[in-house]
Amino acid sequence: MKSLLLYCFCFFISLNTIAQKVMIKGVVTSQNEPVENITIKILGTNGSTKSSSSGMYQLSGIPSGNCDLVFSGIGYQSKRIKVTLKGDTVLVNADLLSLASDLSDVVITGVNRATQLRKSPVPIAVLSKKSMDQNVNTNLIEAIVKGVPGITAVTTGPNVSKPFIRGLGYNRVLTLYDGLRQEGQQWGDEHGIEVDEYGITRAEVVKGPASLTYGSDALAGVINMIPYTPNFEDGKLKGDFTANYQSNNGMIGSSLGLAYIKNDWKYTFRATGKTAHSYENKIDGLVYGTAFREYNLSASARVDKAWGFSKTAITYYDNLMEIPDGSRDSLSRKFTRQVLDDGDDIKNRPIVADGDLNSYSINPLHQHIQHYRFYNTSQFKFGTSDLNLLIGGQQSVRREYNHPTLPSQAGLYVVLNTFNYDLKYNLPDFAGIESTIGVNGMYQGNRSKAATDFPIPDYDLFDIGAFYFAKKSMGKVDVSGGIRIDRRNINWGDFYVGTNAQTGFGKEVSSTDATGKLQFPSFDKNYYGLSGSLGLTYNISEKLLIKANIARGYRAPNITEIGSNGLDPGAHIVYLGNRTFKPEFNLQEDIGIIAYLKDADISMELFNNNIQNYIYQSRLTDANGNPVVIVPGNLTYQYQQSKARLYGAEISVNLHPSAMKWLSFNNSLAYVVGLNQNQELLNKHGREAKYLPFIPPLQVRTEIKATAQKPIGIFDKPYIKIDAAFFADQDKFYALDNTETFTAGYTLINGGIGSTLKTKKGKTLFDIFLQADNIFNIAYQSNLNRLKYFEYYNRSPNGRSGIYNMGRNLSFKVIIPI
Repeated sequence: MKSLLLYCFCFFISLNTIAQKVMIKGVVTSQNEPVENITIKILGTNGSTKSSSSGMYQLSGIPSGNCDLVFSGIGYQSKRIKVTLKGDTVLVNADLLSLASDLSDVVITGVNRATQLRKSPVPIAVLSKKSMDQNVNTNLIEAIVKGVPGITAVTTGPNVSKPFIRGLGYNRVLTLYDGLRQEGQQWGDEHGIEVDEYGITRAEVVKGPASLTYGSDALAGVINMIPYTPNFEDGKLKGDFTANYQSNNGMIGSSLGLAYIKNDWKYTFRATGKTAHSYENKIDGLVYGTAFREYNLSASARVDKAWGFSKTAITYYDNLMEIPDGSRDSLSRKFTRQVLDDGDDIKNRPIVADGDLNSYSINPLHQHIQHYRFYNTSQFKFGTSDLNLLIGGQQSVRREYNHPTLPSQAGLYVVLNTFNYDLKYNLPDFAGIESTIGVNGMYQGNRSKAATDFPIPDYDLFDIGAFYFAKKSMGKVDVSGGIRIDRRNINWGDFYVGTNAQTGFGKEVSSTDATGKLQFPSFDKNYYGLSGSLGLTYNISEKLLIKANIARGYRAPNITEIGSNGLDPGAHIVYLGNRTFKPEFNLQEDIGIIAYLKDADISMELFNNNIQNYIYQSRLTDANGNPVVIVPGNLTYQYQQSKARLYGAEISVNLHPSAMKWLSFNNSLAYVVGLNQNQELLNKHGREAKYLPFIPPLQVRTEIKATAQKPIGIFDKPYIKIDAAFFADQDKFYALDNTETFTAGYTLINGGIGSTLKTKKGKTLFDIFLQADNIFNIAYQSNLNRLKYFEYYNRSPNGRSGIYNMGRNLSFKVIIPI
């Protein structure tokens, strides 16, 4: 009987204990805004969770009594709260303080999971929309070039800018849109980035090999363009309208963006239009063939739940862009136009009428680029681990019209379809190690349509790679690194080109066609790559740190490098590839020191990059040294492969005196040298073959800016700034066969004023920006401007050769919140 009573007593005690389990829930905020991905941990136990996108969290089954809750997250000061647990539910809200230093900025590009900038040993730069808005930009890449030292761009007119990182570009720079790799036949000189500049709220730039995370094509680095994600009160509709006018080419741009949040769902929509006539400089006047018209549409829907989130998005890009060729009258230097196909004499073309130079109409010789993108990115949480899945489909449609006698006939007409996949699993932390395993890649198919020129064959590509990445913090030292293996297959069948009997132009034909010739013999090859990185950050103090990183990158040859054999009408170049090329591999060492002091931010980054099997373009010449002409009026380039080395430095000194908070004085320097290590060419040609093509000269940028710390009437924090961009002579260029020539240095002075306008009650009316580029209308040529080499005469009456860059450009921009 006593045993039975004792059993009953223990049973009721256990029931009472079970009944005293408590739930803890609440909301995590910072400055009254919800904060996601904050870890909430019960001190001394394994119990933990993370806050959702609305800042909410929940911990269940906690025994009653007293405990300590610790709130911690990247970019925020940790917070510890003592809690007494009684009853069924305890509400605990936490408001966290953000860390002010830029070193605490959170990045997602080139790392296995969201990481503080200070903890990444890989050089990463961040550019905000605010910074982009405060410069005159004709496209997104131009904004990044002005904001990040070490980033340059090869340009073909104002609407085509191909990013280069530390002297490396084309397929060596991987561009991402919201984490999805951009695939739009980026191998071409005149192929820009198909992204709406007004829809990007942030750009993250990895300067150095990022093959570990992304595989092939990230040999030089990564640029991730991140669109806007709404984060405001439930049930609200917000947005903005942007209007932009630029004087030089009469560019008119407008963009409407809307965002809506309802319960767990977030919706966005944006529509953008831009149009411009030919740009102008004081040497060439209005440059014929540089007008463009661009449209963008995008929409997304995201749902956030306790299990994670899922976002689906769609974008559409449409660009009509003229094709400049630089042909002119030999005496007047006025631009001429092509009017004939057969019998065209480039030195005897009619002069372009003045009315056509400043017309917004697109001339018959132009490109039409369309890009469709549809993707889903999702995260599934499993306690302290999570699974991340990104799948996306893209279609790039490119038509280049180059037949004046038959303007509706495309010279180049290719359709590129790409399916991307990316699966990453962030494992639970083990012994303080954060690790990720993943697999990603793509399937791609390119098909020529009703075209007359075929620079590349129809091909299929399959890419797959697997990686492991880990990082660990040990006191003042943060260590990270990993390893990856890749396989890429490229293949195509026999491709025959014949003659259209009616037009006399080329066309794709079958192998049985009597007029056909085998332009692209069949090809099937696998490329393999082993890459990885290892780096550390030593935090000497909260404000001073040293970073060091070594990384091996990999890049398979692209389709034009191995398969090209024909004219690209938009580039005015006949490309000749090499089927025997091997993959590129590089080994880059980085070391940097960063100091965030009371009155200054100082950083210095040094790098050394050795590349095996470097692929580059060189003009083709005959045995007598004369240029080979396969298609009249077009240059001929053949791809080469050799060893190469690039080294250089980036230095930034930004002064912000604490005694004069209204003043900032920002300065940066970027320098890179690219050496061609093809010993056979060096022995034969010496200095002419010493350097690599498309290497930017020494650049120094300096900006002084004054910002009011208090409102002045309706103007909230108005600013005024003036900046100078100094470019040294480029005498280190690839001179063999006149592929490049000496480029004189120049200095550009720019300025701007801007402010937010608010009512007396604090409501924002709009943001306004008045800016000027090249205030003194300096005539200059960038060595990265392809139009510099658009010249058909050995001498000209004014002693000038090629086309010059844009002259003075005034910009007026207004952003109105909705």
